This record gives sequence, structure tokens and C-alpha cells, in this order.
Amino acid sequence: MAGSYRKALQDTVEHYSGWRPSAEEIDALKGEGLWNNDWDASLEFLRRRGEQPPERIDLISVFSDFYFGGDPDGDPSQWKGLIGNEPLLVDSDFFASLSSQGWRWGFVSGAEPPSARYVLQERLGLIDPPLIAMGDAPDKPDPTGLIRLAKQLAAGDAPQRIIYIGDTVADVTTVINARTVRPDLPWQSLAVSPPHVENVRAYQQTLRAAGADRVLESTLDLLNLL
Repeated sequence: MAGSYRKALQDTVEHYSGWRPSAEEIDALKGEGLWNNDWDASLEFLRRRGEQPPERIDLISVFSDFYFGGDPDGDPSQWKGLIGNEPLLVDSDFFASLSSQGWRWGFVSGAEPPSARYVLQERLGLIDPPLIAMGDAPDKPDPTGLIRLAKQLAAGDAPQRIIYIGDTVADVTTVINARTVRPDLPWQSLAVSPPHVENVRAYQQTLRAAGADRVLESTLDLLNLL
């Protein structure tokens, strides 16, 4: 979902300032590890441009118009925004393969719940997947949501490995923070650069520098690695 969210970020900043942040500028901001929430990232871009930022609730409304193009809590078939153009990086077979290998899987997402459920259930065809979305836990890199999901998936068993794969510095830092809070659990951070990144090698180096245990070329590579 990162691509459509980033386009909505660009459209929102341009709406308020007339200036449109480039992909490289977004990568640099995300690389700081503090701006996983795209509403807050939009506000931060406006502040750094010397603009008087709008009220957060007003910016969220504008962002939502670009992203959903309709009522976020309404009928997804009526959404006309960027969410409908989001390319999928995996398919339902990917998760079936994980399950066939004995892996339990779920999602910790910074996306709003209607957005996350739409992509996971409507577009990927997953049935009620385990999900911690925006508002269910503090924003990443706070590890609360990840720890909660890991406990849910373990269902009382002692996990041999807990792998979290993400495409931002905040995702990597979330795993590092989880190790601090629950050092008794076997955390591993895998990272992948999203397809919209301009300088892939530089972005991968940023993920490594943040502490990723391994950087993959694509999410699908996870199957071979496991």
C-alpha cells in the first residue's frame, strides 16, 4: 500500500503548499525513522518548507480524499481514489505457501483499518487475516503492536523464530525495540525496498544501517529464504 499512500502524501503537500516532494525527498524523510505515519510526514514536509501547517484533522480529511476518494467507512466499491491503483507485490498463493511450510503469519500495518482490510481481504482474498492496523496499537516504531501480534500467533507455543518483514526504517526499528522489551523472544528483522524507491541500493544501505538482519530484493524472496 506504500505507493498509493506516498502519492496521497505528495498530493496533500502540494495541495497546501504548491510544492510536491520528490520520491527521493520522501525516502530521505522516511529514512529518519520518525515519520512512518504519512499524515505526520505530510505535516513535517510543510513545516520544513516554512508553511503554516493546517490542523491535523483538516489535513487528514484532504489526505483521505486523495487516498480513498470516498467515505473510508463506506462501501469500498464507491472509492475513487488512489487506493484502487495500488499494485500488489504478493498474491494469496504467497500466504498459502507460508502456511504450507508451517509458518503462522499476520500483519502490523500503519494503514488505516478500512484501507488495510480492503487490500488484504478484497484484493488479496485473505479471510479475516490477523491484523494490527492504525489505532489498534501505538504507531511504529513502538513495538506494542508487533509484540501483541506475535503473542496472538504463537497461541501459547514457544516460537523458534519471529520474523518481521517491512520496507521502512521504522519497520526495522520496531523489531529492534521489540528485542529490548521482550529479549526472551527470537526476533529477526528482514527488510525490502519498495518498488517506488528511486535509488534502490542507497535505500537498502539505509535499511542495513538501521539494523536489518537481512535485506531482500523482493518480498517473494522470503519463500526461498525460509
